Amino acid sequence: MIRFLLLSILILLIARAFWRVLDGVLEAAGGRNRQARPPARAVTLARDPVCGTFVTPGNAISLARSGGALHFCSERCRDQYLREGVA
Repeated sequence: MIRFLLLSILILLIARAFWRVLDGVLEAAGGRNRQARPPARAVTLARDPVCGTFVTPGNAISLARSGGALHFCSERCRDQYLREGVA
């Protein structure tokens, strides 16, 4: 019984390997590539002036200033920035 089970598993593994090779050959012959992905878009990061953490401006807590906007990772960093009077 175990011999039959092991033989069945071996046949399945060989069939799967054969199918993957055949699929790769057909894919290459057809000139298509399933693995191609569109290039990732670059994300601009802003540095938190208090702790130095890089954050995405869309998810950051922003504070408008005359020289532009400052971006903070948390309300704690924003409040600390305002308390220290650096603004």
